[in-house]
Formats: sequence, structure tokens, C-alpha cells
Amino acid sequence: MPDPEKAPLDAHGIELIKALATEAAAASTVSITTGGLGAGLPSTLPLAFDRKSQAFKSLKALIEEYRQAPDRRKGTATVETLASFIALVDRHKDENSVLFGKTVWPDPKLTAVLDYDKEGVPARNRSHRIVYAFPLTEEFKAWVNGNAKPMEQDLFAAFLEEHAAELAAPSDGERSTYEPLFKEKFATPSELIALSRHLEVFVSARVKQGIRLQTGERTIEFSEEHKDAKGEVVTIPGIFMVSLPAFVDGAAVRIPTRLRYRIVSGDVKWFYQLYRWEFFLREQVGHDLKQAASETGLPAFEGAPEA
Repeated sequence: MPDPEKAPLDAHGIELIKALATEAAAASTVSITTGGLGAGLPSTLPLAFDRKSQAFKSLKALIEEYRQAPDRRKGTATVETLASFIALVDRHKDENSVLFGKTVWPDPKLTAVLDYDKEGVPARNRSHRIVYAFPLTEEFKAWVNGNAKPMEQDLFAAFLEEHAAELAAPSDGERSTYEPLFKEKFATPSELIALSRHLEVFVSARVKQGIRLQTGERTIEFSEEHKDAKGEVVTIPGIFMVSLPAFVDGAAVRIPTRLRYRIVSGDVKWFYQLYRWEFFLREQVGHDLKQAASETGLPAFEGAPEA
């Protein structure tokens, strides 16, 4: 009589064994409840259980492959003007959005965190932002790059001519503040342009001497190199006002500027010094932060948001 344990399997038995083996190796989906694990989690988490490795695996990456729209707003938009910053913040803000302003040179910046936290409510992602980094105008870069750097007379004269549109007349308040401070007289734009043209004429002349007058003005005397040349005296203003937008499409910043020269062996070197220009830029950035807060209706803080 044949041994039943050694009897050959029929087709049904083989299929049954295959089904049981496949089921034993296949992953299954389970749901884990998250009650008591803290805020910021869904009520249940779908997980795959791998029977082979006896381990749970996340389904998130697999699910994300089939997502047809983002699950939330995130990313950082960069704008080039204050007006665009305000308009874009208005487009995306909600009741918990906030503004941050870094007002210190050399990298001032306004940042809107549109999905910011609020006290007493669950934390949010803080990953949807708008940044305005105050791009400098080319004209302002030119003034800063040349600040306190000695120039040959012809180059200095050309610089004043090229930047004539950025020269301004001082107000009465500016005169009363800076003339006693520097013990110098303010120059008007026309006086500076006249100076640049005088310097162009005397570009090949030698400087005999420089004198400070009782009025506070200074003069230098030019002479040609042949012996019978008549000396030509040029009055040099001590301070002048620069007025120009520091930031693209921004308001004009006014900076008092000292005019200086050095005479060495008959040659003269010219330079200017922008007075506390970083302070005036910080002041403008602070004003722009207040303007953005006022026009968007959002709270504003000096500093930077969490990374």
C-alpha cells in the first residue's frame, strides 16, 4: 500500500502551496493610529509590512509619485523691487504671515514667511517665503566703489561730469547740520560742475600751493611750467550732497560727502568720502520695512526668520 506522505501532489495541491508561499512573501498594508504622539501628524499612517524582513516601510515616497498637485505651498520667490515684494506678499499672505527685515549692510534683506507660526496654534512649516534683497543701482555702486580712493585729476573731473545728475543742492537743515560739523561750506551742483571743468583745463598744470581761507573755503593755485606763467586760483568746496536711489526703483538716499585732495611734489590727487553712508542705507531699509508692513497689514520684525 502506498505511503500517503509520499503520495504525489495533484495540480490543486501545487496551486495551493504556491498561493500560500506568495501570500507569505507579499507585503501587506496596515494602518497605525497616531493618537498621543503629538501635533502635526495625521490620525492614521499607512505602512507596508514586509513579511520577509519582518519590517514596516513607509508608503509616502510611493504615494508622492502619483500626486497630481503639491500637498502644500513651499519654496522661496525672489523679487527685484519693493513694489513687487509688497504685491506678491499681498497675493499669498494669510492671517499668520509675518515680515522680517535685516537692515545691516552689506546684505540687507526683507523676508516674508507666509506660513509662519502663531502662539497657541500648531506649528506650521515656515517654508513658503518671499525675499527682497535690495539690489543696488549701478550709480550707487559707482559712488561706493570710488569712496576714499585717490584719483588722477583728469579721472576725477570725468567722474564729476559723468555723475552730475546725482548731485543735489543741500537743504537749509542739511546746511545747518553739516557745515558746523565739518567746518566746511556746501557746494551746489553747478559749483561742482564748474570745478570739474576748471580741473579739465588745468590737467597738465602744476599745483603751487593750497590755502584755507578765513571763510572756511580752500583754494589751490595752478601754474604752467614755463617761468612767466600766471597762477590761476581755483576755489575748492569742502562738502557736497549726493542724492540718488541706492536700490533699484527705490527712493533717493541723500548722503553728505566730503571733498579732499592731496598735493605731492606739484601733483594733486583727488578723492571724496561718503559720510556714514551705511547708516543712511540702514535708515532707508528700515523705512522700506515699515512701508511693507503698513501696506500689507502684517507684523514686522528686525532680524531674520528661523532657517
